Amino acid sequence: MIRLGLSGGIGAGKSTVAKTFIERGGYHVDADKIAREVVGPGTEGLAALVEAFGDDILAADGTLDRPALAAKAFVDDKQRQKLNSITHPLVGKRTQELVEAAPDDAIVVQDIPLLVEGNMAPFFHLVVIVHADAEVRVQRLTSARGMPESDARARIAAQADDEQRRAVADVWLDNHGSPDNLAAAAATLWDERLVPFEANIRSRTVVRAPLTLVDPDPEWAALGARIVNRLWAIVGDKASAIDHIGSTAIPGLAAKPTIDVQITVADLDVADGLADTLADGGFPRVAGIDGDNPKPDPSTGSVDRGLWGKRFHGSADPGRPVNVHLRAADSPGGRFAIDFRDWLRADDAARDEYAQIKRAALDGADGDLDRYVTAKEPWFDDAYRRIAVWKESRD
Repeated sequence: MIRLGLSGGIGAGKSTVAKTFIERGGYHVDADKIAREVVGPGTEGLAALVEAFGDDILAADGTLDRPALAAKAFVDDKQRQKLNSITHPLVGKRTQELVEAAPDDAIVVQDIPLLVEGNMAPFFHLVVIVHADAEVRVQRLTSARGMPESDARARIAAQADDEQRRAVADVWLDNHGSPDNLAAAAATLWDERLVPFEANIRSRTVVRAPLTLVDPDPEWAALGARIVNRLWAIVGDKASAIDHIGSTAIPGLAAKPTIDVQITVADLDVADGLADTLADGGFPRVAGIDGDNPKPDPSTGSVDRGLWGKRFHGSADPGRPVNVHLRAADSPGGRFAIDFRDWLRADDAARDEYAQIKRAALDGADGDLDRYVTAKEPWFDDAYRRIAVWKESRD
């Protein structure tokens, strides 16, 4: 299965997107519905709230009087934390039960208004944010829901802002048009990205980008950060470091539109043990790639191929090509990946030289990735020596 995190500010139009996904077969898990369910009549959640805040938070029929609870729970951080300590574990437990009950081939749509505020984005295969400007949302809330304007503005101000949402969004659905337009965009996303993504995870299929170079994109840094955070959520303490590497990590450098990330592990046995975990998380292993092209030791000139092993994974997401390199701590390949990135960040002339090498290799590759990589290797061999000199001078 894949887990999709769906969020957006109040009044943005998230319910329209959720409805479209459900109509196309999405397995819906609604955080707001769960939050009401776990404090319903006769539940342990409601009993715990009464014990913590008093029985005057109950309505005459024994159900939770939410305004009465809010008047007590939101007076200060201590009371808010007391409320959260009761409800959050119950919501989390019920959510996990529902997700585990989903079919193996499900696209689980987790509808979470406070996904950004709760720092939950890395735990999903994909995060979809539905967006509309604050003034548009105020107008919708006051006209369609009859909410007082002051209340609408206060609720919007209490939620994450646009910049915070953009930082975690894999997909940004703009909703300044009609509901039909938003539903159509959601349907296209479902058909062209989400369904193939889930199928690729089940078949362990990696999506590769076309062999092309594109101009530097300032969004690469943010995309790299999202992927790094997602990989940390997948592998946890099995990694000692996860870094955005490669050309997209170097400002001003033309690159293939593929994010490269390095996961540093204790040894390659750990990397092998992570193969299924990464595949289930959206990053299947690529067979047949078990090492880097070894470089001669700058001090001795000798080559030890055994030190240059790695494991290689890629993204199953049709909308986001990613290469994931797993290398052992203190391996020369792992050090070179970081040093190469830092050298080109620091040396504009070397960066421009590499850009020319890449374009020449692309021109001669005729669309063949292996030929493209092979054409660059002599320059990389020399770069390995030059980086050793650069590090010495810097030290």
